[in-house]
Amino acid sequence: MSSKYAVWLAFFLNLSFAIVEFIAGGIFVSSAVLADSIHDLGDALAIGLSAFLETISNREEDSRYTLGYKRFSLLGALVTAVILMTGSGMVILENVSKLFHPQPVNDEGLLWLGIIAISVNLLASLVIRKGQTKNESILSLHFLEDTLGWLAVILMAIVLRFTDWYILDPLLSLAISFFILSKAIPRFWSTLKIFLDAVPEGVDIKQVKNDLEQLDNVASINQLNLWTMDGLEKNAIVHVCLEHVKHIEVCKESIRDLLKESGFQNVTIEVDEDLATHQAHKRNIEELEAESEQQHHH
Repeated sequence: MSSKYAVWLAFFLNLSFAIVEFIAGGIFVSSAVLADSIHDLGDALAIGLSAFLETISNREEDSRYTLGYKRFSLLGALVTAVILMTGSGMVILENVSKLFHPQPVNDEGLLWLGIIAISVNLLASLVIRKGQTKNESILSLHFLEDTLGWLAVILMAIVLRFTDWYILDPLLSLAISFFILSKAIPRFWSTLKIFLDAVPEGVDIKQVKNDLEQLDNVASINQLNLWTMDGLEKNAIVHVCLEHVKHIEVCKESIRDLLKESGFQNVTIEVDEDLATHQAHKRNIEELEAESEQQHHH
């Protein structure tokens, strides 16, 4: 199965089962199942949006988007993170009160739903695992994570068959919701920073600037802009002043090599006048200002 069809299979499986979980959670009066349905809905949206927006993000730049469409691939991550955070927050608010007043749960229905869920997730994991792409490996991990979650639901259902510890259901629901938040909040924040043109994660701009200033023939770094459009490709703009203009080509190559070693794929270099010319120009301006001031006094 091709990567494209594997991703869409993952989308339809997640979306279909999220709907089934939502209905079953209401019928069996299980907050844990309702919480997991929000998890699966978020995952389905993430997979669907990433597949759809990834196609758009591969378009070349045009007169409307002169920097290209790369950031469209981030929209899915932002939307999904917001949905997951909102849904998890609502589940948490709903279930805090249930800790003090737990409701009876249909343990037999949960047990059969758990068995079906694990079967579906294992089947999907086997199909996806045959793929070689990074996206498919991530999806395979997702299905494994879901399988472990449903094992917890099955264990809870077995315990409830022999006890009346109905507090386990809201406890498991809160555990699932907090787990989702622990994943969604960092994802949302890292994506938001990309939209705000922050320095790419893992890049120390002070160290990069220091390394550039240590290069031969570099007098100073007047401007250094580092950012990423999609979290993958890193971009850099460098405005440099040289010791001598005759070294311009060699210096440009050194700057480009250093930045590419640091993971920057797109590098734009602007070279200022050399240091000697710059200092002479500065002295001329100072002399002209001094003469103008003297004439003003006379």
